[in-house]
Amino acid sequence: MIDLHYWPTPNGHKITLFLEEANEAGAALEYSIKPVDIGAGDQFKPDFLAISPNNRMPAIVDHAPSDGGAAISVFESGAILQYLAAKTGRFSPGDVRGQVEVNEWLFWQVGGYGPMLGQNHHFTRYAPEQVPYAVDRYQRETERLYGVLDRRLAGREFIAADTLSLADFACHPWAHEHAWHHVDLARYPNVQRWHDELAARPAFQRAYEMGKVYRADKTMTDEMRRHLFGSPAQPT
Repeated sequence: MIDLHYWPTPNGHKITLFLEEANEAGAALEYSIKPVDIGAGDQFKPDFLAISPNNRMPAIVDHAPSDGGAAISVFESGAILQYLAAKTGRFSPGDVRGQVEVNEWLFWQVGGYGPMLGQNHHFTRYAPEQVPYAVDRYQRETERLYGVLDRRLAGREFIAADTLSLADFACHPWAHEHAWHHVDLARYPNVQRWHDELAARPAFQRAYEMGKVYRADKTMTDEMRRHLFGSPAQPT
């Protein structure tokens, strides 16, 4: 059994996408979702910090690791994807060149595509006051990164290797929120084709539908803002 500490954000979706696709392919990974309501401050609870010291979700606890030993906890979405790929032998090529290609694009996402789009969200939607320089800077970087991905996907069904991989799980949830960062996918036809084809897969549909169970449209309050943007790892 895998405990998935989750909230329906792009980083959370990465893991449910992997798990649903792996199970559809026959991996039989039993998992249980442990909601982490980041707007309510669940990410600062001591039990969660014990497995995710950066007070960010997702995180997992694998109660049946492949070495047969004690439970293993993993935090950071990229590390979780790599762990699950090693556990199942799926979605990461067996040859060194294929692994390099997948890992390049996985780290491209966790180091750039996700963080820059996240800053775009913050300064265009959540900042208490508009900062024109920040809005322009992150919108331009968002568009640059979409351009990188669009060129990569020219003539390719998937981002890396010749089949679905960790790179696709990492990037798709961010592209899925393109409206949040003011991007018209029609400007990036290769990204749009890739996004739409993956979004039509049954496992992807299940993963995204699952998120709706936990998603609640709430008005941003000062308390939520403090939990999301201002709290230390151990608030007073």
